[in-house]
Amino acid sequence: MAKEVAALIKLQIKGGAANPSPPVGPALGSKGVNIMDFCKQFNARTQSMAGKVIPVVIKVYSDKSFDFITKSPPVAVQIKEAAKVTAGSAEPNRKKIGSVTWETVEAIAKDKMQDMNVFTLESAISMVAGTARSLGVTVTGQPPLTK
Repeated sequence: MAKEVAALIKLQIKGGAANPSPPVGPALGSKGVNIMDFCKQFNARTQSMAGKVIPVVIKVYSDKSFDFITKSPPVAVQIKEAAKVTAGSAEPNRKKIGSVTWETVEAIAKDKMQDMNVFTLESAISMVAGTARSLGVTVTGQPPLTK
């Protein structure tokens, strides 16, 4: 018989840097999960992505055991990294802070596609380009051909 899911917890933690301090400790402690066990497993699984923000979905079962799924870094984080900026523009429609190429947008869309709510690559590219615009990052070059 399958275990009964008691809670779903969604967090964003830097890869390889989970520790019992907030937000991890209070979120897991309130559900009765062994916090240090989670931190050790998460840090071991995300060592290759150290320093990057990693979304994680934690399933807590009724017997206080857990398992978790890590996802790829958020689109906004990847765009800021590609454009070499630290923060988005305060006025994205007036002040542009950087630029990325359509090839970069396509690469981010391919990387993030399994986590996005889209069916085609063109839709994913459109969503990533929209996120770039909302950050004040311009997309330069020739857009990819849509079929």
